[in-house]
Amino acid sequence: MKMHMLSGGRLRMKKNIYLPAADRSETIELPVPCVLLRHRQGNVLFDTGCHPSVPDNPEARWGALAKVMTPIMPAGENVLNALAALGVTPDDIDVVVCSHLHPDHCGCNAFFTKSTFFIHARELEAARAPAAQTQGYLSAEWDHPLRIDEISTERDIFGDGQIVLIPLPGHTPGTLGALIALERSGTFFLASDTVSLSETLDQGILPRNTWNADELTKSLTEIKRIQARGVTIVCGHDARQWAELRKGADAYD
Repeated sequence: MKMHMLSGGRLRMKKNIYLPAADRSETIELPVPCVLLRHRQGNVLFDTGCHPSVPDNPEARWGALAKVMTPIMPAGENVLNALAALGVTPDDIDVVVCSHLHPDHCGCNAFFTKSTFFIHARELEAARAPAAQTQGYLSAEWDHPLRIDEISTERDIFGDGQIVLIPLPGHTPGTLGALIALERSGTFFLASDTVSLSETLDQGILPRNTWNADELTKSLTEIKRIQARGVTIVCGHDARQWAELRKGADAYD
C-alpha cells in the first residue's frame, strides 16, 4: 500500500483558537491535508479538503465562517488537482473517509459520486441538527446524494489491518481517525482535528473550537496510547509537521 499526502487547501485563523494563551491579534496558517491510500483492494481518500471555488469567493461558499477561517491558498490548490497530478480521477476513488463534516474537510465530497463514504453516525446526526450551522456544519458541503456507510465503532476497511478507522469524539461528536499500517514506512495515525496542532497532544492544550473537552481528553489519551507503540501521529493542521512530510508522488509505502 502507498500513502500520498495531498494538499486540500490552506487557511488562516486566530492563533488563540488553538493556543488560548496567544495574543488575540496573532494569526496562524493552517495546512489542510488530505491523504490518498492506494491499497491493493481499492483507493481510499481520507478527507476531501476545501471546495475549488473557495479561494475565489470564500464568502459565497462559506458565508460568515470565511471570516473565522480564511482561505489563503491560490486558485487550483485542492484535492482534485492533487489527485490529477498522480493520474487519479474522482471516479478512481472507491472509499472516502470523512474525518468529520466541517467544510475544510469535506468540501469536495460532491465530486466523488462513485465512492462509498465512511462517516460516523454521530457526525451525521450533528450535521443534521437544527443549529448545525452555528457549529460549523454547512449543508452545501456534505449533504449530497452519495453512498454513505454510517459507522459507530472501529472499522477495518479491508479486513487486513492496513486501514483501521477509530472514533475520536471531542472536536466534534463523530470525528474519525485512521490507523495506517505500511510495509516499509511504518505505522501512521491520521488524527485529523483531534490533534490539530502538535501542542494539543504534547502539552495537553485543548483548542477553543472543541465540542466537548471531556470527550477530547479521552480521545487524546487513546492517541497517546497509540503513539507509545511507535506510531507517527499526523496532525490535522500543523504547518511545521506538514512542511516535513513527503507529499504528492513522493509516497510512503
